[in-house]
Amino acid sequence: MVTTFVLVHGSFCNSAAWAPTVRELTLRGHRALAVDLPGHGLGATIPSGYLGTQDPEALATEPSGMAGIGTADDVAAVTEVLRRARANGPVVLVGHSRGGLTLTAVGNAVPELVDRLVYVAAWCCVDATVSEYSAGPENAESLLGDTGLVPLADPAQVGAIRLNWRTGDPDVLDRLQVAVLADGSRTELLAYLHHQEADETISVDEAATRGQAGTWGRIPRTYVRLTADRSVPPALQDRFIAEADALTPDNPTDVRSIDSSHVRFQIHPGEFVEILDELAPAKVTPGRQRVG
Repeated sequence: MVTTFVLVHGSFCNSAAWAPTVRELTLRGHRALAVDLPGHGLGATIPSGYLGTQDPEALATEPSGMAGIGTADDVAAVTEVLRRARANGPVVLVGHSRGGLTLTAVGNAVPELVDRLVYVAAWCCVDATVSEYSAGPENAESLLGDTGLVPLADPAQVGAIRLNWRTGDPDVLDRLQVAVLADGSRTELLAYLHHQEADETISVDEAATRGQAGTWGRIPRTYVRLTADRSVPPALQDRFIAEADALTPDNPTDVRSIDSSHVRFQIHPGEFVEILDELAPAKVTPGRQRVG
């Protein structure tokens, strides 16, 4: 019985971020694939003023290819992948950061297609909306709002949030280093930013992305805490876990921890893949919960 791991990326990102993880999982004998959510990856529309010599005026006005894409589109895309993968055996659905919203929405919609959900420092909304969690005390130590990256356009005008990940501003790069990869090198940060995309959707279905006990709550889930994360702070990660467990006390979260910043575990996935390997359905003892 071969497990398929389906990996969902976070915001402004694409499947490329999971390449080291896919490689390690495959070398361990698993099936693994990383999806590009609609409007991302090779399906992305790159603003004409973004590459090469950047054109601030064009970036401020050019409509985004992400305009109109939302949660329902993400769920439909991932569901199609799950249906095909499930025909070959068990499926573990993994999401990082904002990708957790997609995991929850998929779990609400098609719980029968998922054998386990794995959140990696990911948004796992239960009792509140994304905006409410963002404004809560558990998120106070997040450094994402202090990177110096500012929207290049009015989201209402272009239909997306647009950021300049190709910045050469040394101060912004220093702040990004601390916020997402304080335990990595500048070379690693620049390589990671090279794969980031300018645009991200502004459309999130707040109801669909909050866990529902009768559907999402039936699926075994694991939360991988990143203890050195300064983008999604451990306090917020712990709130997600606590609220999920309160909603489904008979299906507690299997909790694991890795000493990693927000993205280092993707660049150096050894310890993370060890966890995923243990979570392949044939290796999991029902009801087990491990913390640490």
